[in-house]
Amino acid sequence: MPLKPISANTGGEKKIYLLKPRGFCAGVVRAIDVVKIALDLYGPPVYVRKEIVHNKHVVDELREMGAIFVEELAEVPSGARAIFSAHGVSPAVRKEGKDRDLAIIDATCPLVTKVHLEAVKFAREGYTIVLIGHKNHDEVIGTLGEAPEKMILVESVEDVDALQVEDPCRVAYLTQTTLSLDETRDIMARLQERFPEIVGPKSQDICYATENRQMAVKGVAEFCQMILVVGSANSSNSKRLVEVGHNYGVQSYLVNDWSEVDLTWLDGIHNVGLTAGASAPDHLVEEIVGALRAHGYNQLEEVEMVEEDVRFSLPAELANASRLHNISAVALHG
Repeated sequence: MPLKPISANTGGEKKIYLLKPRGFCAGVVRAIDVVKIALDLYGPPVYVRKEIVHNKHVVDELREMGAIFVEELAEVPSGARAIFSAHGVSPAVRKEGKDRDLAIIDATCPLVTKVHLEAVKFAREGYTIVLIGHKNHDEVIGTLGEAPEKMILVESVEDVDALQVEDPCRVAYLTQTTLSLDETRDIMARLQERFPEIVGPKSQDICYATENRQMAVKGVAEFCQMILVVGSANSSNSKRLVEVGHNYGVQSYLVNDWSEVDLTWLDGIHNVGLTAGASAPDHLVEEIVGALRAHGYNQLEEVEMVEEDVRFSLPAELANASRLHNISAVALHG
């Protein structure tokens, strides 16, 4: 339920339903701050393994500030400073960084770190670990690396049906943090049918921000004819928002920014929902609001499903250095 009732638009005027929470989550804010503070403290270049977060606009901005994005640590000069992205890395990547004498700053989201620690715990206890996630996603690759011989990736109910495990009574599950709640629920139900003694983490792995943004799309779906989701094509949580919209019977589109909006989508549409994935900057949402207003969408209602006030502290190595140099994340954000 939203914090206040949603007003249905039954008249002829065009209306925007602006969803909240939307955009940057605490893990993304932290990761971006890590890169900006590192650049302030040490000066460019600072190397970043993979995209710090999955958003083209964020990566381009940081690149202009002096960050150099690489696919693998082999591309980083020995002894240089490198940052791990918010999606986390495997132990093998950490070892490579140490072996090459790199000054590593870890921007892994604390919620992803939680999943890694759970994987290690279950592996040590002798469980076969079923990881629910999407193959080749950076987060999944890093998590699988924690216990590659004990972990099996599943992406669907059909994958669960095909599972073969050493001991059906010693099975645990974990999930990628950016999945669809509905999708995961179906897979979990099948896992519990096949392995009644399956165990999982003490609290769910799907992150609060992913859940909140999906709840907002569900809450506004009956009031909208179309939903626009601001986010990059490689952003898992953004793609899940589009899927949720489709599942609730609303035509939904993923766009990087207003330039990717096809104006024919607006034909006959009076009520538009607008949200953003957890790695999308809010200024892109504001630009789309302005563009929609120019196309006659003069009514705007902000729909807030839940108050979001989560904050994560900086990595210890960066927090200590920034205190010495009197640099703060608040100062960077103005």
